[in-house]
Amino acid sequence: MPNSSIADKRRTFRALHESGCFVIPNPWNVGSARYLQGLGFKALATTSSGYAHAQGLSDGDVTRDMMLAHCRELVQAAEVPVNADFEGGYAHDADGVAENVGLCVETGVAGLSIEDFTGDDANPLYDFELAVARVKAARKAIDRAGGGVVFTARTEGFIKQRPDMAETIRRLKAFADAGADCLYAPGIKSREQIETVVKAAAPLPVNLLMSTASGLTVKDIAALGVRRISVGGTLARVAMHAFIKSAREIAETGKFDSFTGVMSNAELNAFFHGDAVERSKP
Repeated sequence: MPNSSIADKRRTFRALHESGCFVIPNPWNVGSARYLQGLGFKALATTSSGYAHAQGLSDGDVTRDMMLAHCRELVQAAEVPVNADFEGGYAHDADGVAENVGLCVETGVAGLSIEDFTGDDANPLYDFELAVARVKAARKAIDRAGGGVVFTARTEGFIKQRPDMAETIRRLKAFADAGADCLYAPGIKSREQIETVVKAAAPLPVNLLMSTASGLTVKDIAALGVRRISVGGTLARVAMHAFIKSAREIAETGKFDSFTGVMSNAELNAFFHGDAVERSKP
């Protein structure tokens, strides 16, 4: 089938946030995006860390223009909506965030997120007023561009070793008032934390990051009121972990035992050939 229009993808993505609970996995290149789509996931999201590591960079070292090109590539490769992990908007000041968010919207993404991490682990969160101003600027930039992009505002306290629930809630509520469509506090893990954030965010939908084996299932998370579940860079790390483990075995022991049971070249060829044929149909 031909690549769905940007407008169609954006309408579909917004509708996904209106009820129920869906998983939005995070590919790091075209191949992983197309395979995830083939598994039936209804939307995809970029991962700043997964893409950075695939480029031989540390998370946070990808430039704005690299990320814009990556977003555009995944949007063009996928039939389903793509959400951009647009980090901190690649600017500190609100005007810079607005300019860069506008460029991100132009790539065709159906959604994007902006975080309040400063880039400095010693002082990780932007001052409250600046954090809110950055969200307002992103909202205005999206509105100017039109097209219904879903805007997710993130607060990074829990994932940056500042696990203050009261401050997390204060920021999420302020971000909601500043125009966010979806709220996100990566790093919350317990049922109590999740329920607290969902209740505080209502009626806006909440994205939950699942990056560890917590024992919670999609059904469990849905029952807690979460609307969207992402995995961040974890799938990319799963792939990198398998690669490193196998390479170390060869380098250190001279053995190739890790090759046992690996998916065949023919199987991957069959999937991607079928995917390409399907995409070429009028």
